[in-house]
Amino acid sequence: MSFPRYPEYKDSGVEWLGEVPVHWVVGPLRWYATIQGGVAKGKSYSDDTPTVDLPYLRVANVQDGHVDLSSVNTVTVALSEVERYRLQPGDVLMNEGGDNDKLGRGTVWEGEIADCLHQNHVFAIRPNQYLLPYWLSMFTRSSAARSYFYLYSKQSTNLASISSSNVMSCPLPLPPTAEQRQILSFLDNETARIDALVEEQQRLIELLKEKRQAVISHAVTKGLDPDVPMKDSGVEWLGEVPAHWELKRLGDIVEFSQGKAHEPFVDADGEYICVNSRFVSTNGSSVKRCTKNLTPANKGDVLMVMSDLPNGRALARTFLVEQSDLYAVNQRVCRIRPVAASPLFLFYLLDRHPSLLFKDDGFNQTHLSGGDFTQLRLYLPPENEQSEIVKHLVSHTYQVDGLLVESHENIALLKERRSALISAAVTGKIDVRGWQPPAGSTATTEATRAEMV
Repeated sequence: MSFPRYPEYKDSGVEWLGEVPVHWVVGPLRWYATIQGGVAKGKSYSDDTPTVDLPYLRVANVQDGHVDLSSVNTVTVALSEVERYRLQPGDVLMNEGGDNDKLGRGTVWEGEIADCLHQNHVFAIRPNQYLLPYWLSMFTRSSAARSYFYLYSKQSTNLASISSSNVMSCPLPLPPTAEQRQILSFLDNETARIDALVEEQQRLIELLKEKRQAVISHAVTKGLDPDVPMKDSGVEWLGEVPAHWELKRLGDIVEFSQGKAHEPFVDADGEYICVNSRFVSTNGSSVKRCTKNLTPANKGDVLMVMSDLPNGRALARTFLVEQSDLYAVNQRVCRIRPVAASPLFLFYLLDRHPSLLFKDDGFNQTHLSGGDFTQLRLYLPPENEQSEIVKHLVSHTYQVDGLLVESHENIALLKERRSALISAAVTGKIDVRGWQPPAGSTATTEATRAEMV
C-alpha cells in the first residue's frame, strides 16, 4: 500500500529531519511541554519528617509503546515531595538512559495506578494543549527521534544517557491537533494490522519448535521403526522403548569433565570462544572471547549447561562442537566426549533431557553435579541404528530450521515496515488526511486514547 505526499513542503531547518509539510510547525519540545524529574531511591529523611511509601515506575517499567506493570516497586518519600514526583494521566514517560535501544523509549501514562511516582531515570513530559501525548509518544518511536537521542546522548560502554535539557531541545514536527488525531488513528490501525501478522509468525515459530522437538524426542527414545518389538523401560516418563536397545550409564560411554573459570581471560580480541551457559542456550549466537583455554573442546564433544535459574531455559541445553582448538569450556558448563556412542545422537538425546530437568524444583537455582550426568541412565540403539536416526533428524531439522529462519526474516521485515511507516507519518513524508478506517474496525485508536487522558 502506498500513500501520497503532501502537496507542498518546506525546509524544516533540521538536517536529520529534512522537509516537512508547509503548514506544520517545527520547534523544540520545550515549546509544547514541560518536563518533570523523578525521585531518587534511597534518599534519607530526618525522624521528624512525615514520609509515605508509594508505587513508582523504573526504567524497566517503561517499554516501547506501553507500561509494564507486572512488577512495580515502592519508594519512601516525604509527604511534601509527593506532588513534585506524582504522575498525571497524559504524561509521556521517557527513559533517560540504559542500552541504546532504551534511550528515549517512551509511552503515555494513563493513570493505571493511583498516586504513582517515577524514578529519576524516567522523565515525565507534560504536553500543553497544542501537543497530543500520543503524538509525542509516537514520535519517540520514529527513526528521526532515535537519531536525535543517539546524537545528543552521552555514550559509555554499552550504555547511553541523555539530559533533560537535550530532551526538551529535540526538534518536534507538529501538525494541527486535528491532523495529529487523524495520523494517530491511521497509525494505530496500520500498526495493529502489522502486529497481527507478527503474532501469526511468532505462533508459527512456536509450533515449528514444538514439532521439531517432538520429532527428535520420538526418534531418540522410540526409534524409526513403528513395528519394532517394545519393552517397558521402567521409567515412568519414558514408557516403552525398543526391546533391543541397551540400558547404559552416560559415564560408561563418554569422558566427562567440567569447565573452568575463564572470566579473568575474557578479551574481545581473544583467540578462543568462551563457552558459557548463554553461548550454549543461544546456540552460539552470544559470543565472548578469551585469551586462554583451560578446558579445550574437540570436534565431536557435546557441551551442556549445568546451572540455571529456577525454570530457566538454559539448563541441560546442548551444543555440538564442530571444530577443535576454538572453544574454551567455562565453569557451569560440562564437556561430554563420546567414546562409545555417536556424538550427534547424544547431542539430540541429551538436549534438555527430562531426567536432568527434574532436578529443577522451580524455586531455587539448579546446580547439576558431575554425578547427575555420569549416573544418567540412557537406552541406546546399536551404532548403525544411531547413524540412521541421526541422518533422519539432520534432514528433518534442516527443513524445520529453514522454515524458522524464513519466519524470523518475515518478522524482521514486518518490524522494519512498521518502523518506516511510523517515521514517514510523524515526519510528514506521507499524507494520510484522506484515510478512513476500514468498515467494522473496532481497534481503540491512539487518538481515542489521547482524548481519554
